[in-house]
Amino acid sequence: MRIDFLFWRGCPSHPEARELLDDVLAARGIEAEVVEQEVFSEEEARELAFPGSPTVRVDGRDVDPEGASARPALTCRIYYLPDGRSSPVPSRRQLEEALAWPSPLEPTHRSSTCPE
Repeated sequence: MRIDFLFWRGCPSHPEARELLDDVLAARGIEAEVVEQEVFSEEEARELAFPGSPTVRVDGRDVDPEGASARPALTCRIYYLPDGRSSPVPSRRQLEEALAWPSPLEPTHRSSTCPE
């Protein structure tokens, strides 16, 4: 599992998001590579399809697929909590659900008891 943590230093919420990510990984006993990448320019934001800071992707998939479709920009990102309130960081639930997704990088195995 690979986790990309993209951020823009101009947004003050990225340390809180990184701490939350680390807490969720520890609570679930997941040892994963977390690759931090600072985004420095609007051009780089476009190249990375960066919808704002912080952005967390698990095996290339955004933890908030709906928010991932926002126009790439060097800005703070807005996440929406299950109750509709906005937040500058993803919810614990969004992170937990994303970490539970099957990895597209791992091969799928068929059970030997399944009929062909």
